[in-house]
Amino acid sequence: MLSNHIQSQWISAFATVFDLCKIRKNETVVILSESQSRQLNIQLCELALGQLGLNYFHISVPTPQAASGPIIRSSGACVSLNNQDKAVAALCSCDVVIDVTLEGLMHATQTASILKAGARIMNISNEHPDALARLVPTLELKDQAKQAVAHCRSSKQMHIKSDAGTALTVNMQGAATVGVWGWTDRPGTLAHWPGGIVVSFPKAGSVNGRLMYQAGDMNLTFKRYFESRVELVIENDYVKAVNGDGTDAALMRDYFASFNEPEAYATSHVGWGFNKSARYEALTMYDKQDTNCTELRAVAGNFLYSTGANEFAGRFTQGHFDLPMMQCDIELDGTPVVRQGKPV
Repeated sequence: MLSNHIQSQWISAFATVFDLCKIRKNETVVILSESQSRQLNIQLCELALGQLGLNYFHISVPTPQAASGPIIRSSGACVSLNNQDKAVAALCSCDVVIDVTLEGLMHATQTASILKAGARIMNISNEHPDALARLVPTLELKDQAKQAVAHCRSSKQMHIKSDAGTALTVNMQGAATVGVWGWTDRPGTLAHWPGGIVVSFPKAGSVNGRLMYQAGDMNLTFKRYFESRVELVIENDYVKAVNGDGTDAALMRDYFASFNEPEAYATSHVGWGFNKSARYEALTMYDKQDTNCTELRAVAGNFLYSTGANEFAGRFTQGHFDLPMMQCDIELDGTPVVRQGKPV
């Protein structure tokens, strides 16, 4: 476990991100947290905002009591604002929401109304600041993200294949694509730090094929590298089979089934990472409580397949897997964007 003694470089990293967000002194800034949020990151938000001479206030809501069902981790589907109408109204009245909730507001049901009101949401992933400080976003990341988004939005099909047998097709027509470079400076938008990822949320019935996970690929929901072969068979967005004889497949089958709802098996988003500062070995270097695995989503050249909430296909669930795959090819209308796990 890393020390929580505040370091000056951590404050500087937070201040740099807030500066990139172009927060003006006449804007209303709120830090949104919950009772189980990482207190160290809340303190760093306060110190960085103070260093920049920015006023803010703080909304803290209780972390909902854990249900007796499946354990929820790193879903991007925060439920802490459920039944918190006055807190949501306050967020809608702000210019900047600094989101340090456990799961983040990426798929929260209240996010659409907050963004529609004109607020911009800066989500700081629930990472130890040691990792955040290594992954301070750059202007180059923004350029790369915009290029990737433009390519995805102009494409009709995405193909993913690998020597291990992966063969997946995604209909990109009508998909909602977002690029994340690590900050947001425009009203009505959401970003998260760390960045360096492009993700597309396909329309319903758009994803078919199979994914063949090998030792060394990543299951970020379980915060572990795959140690055995797992095949996912996907039909019209839904995982129809999880094949494999090892612990990895057994754990996935059990976790999928624990939600007892079909949407937990559905595709959330597809995309790839392009952050050259993100380290593949990071999952071995941090205790589980010190990482939320966002860095692994951004590792350059990985293909990120995720199950769970997809508001663009009309699906919401807390069931969620983030499953980066290494050593594969990604093509958009036949043009390679990743070749053998390396960005083209």
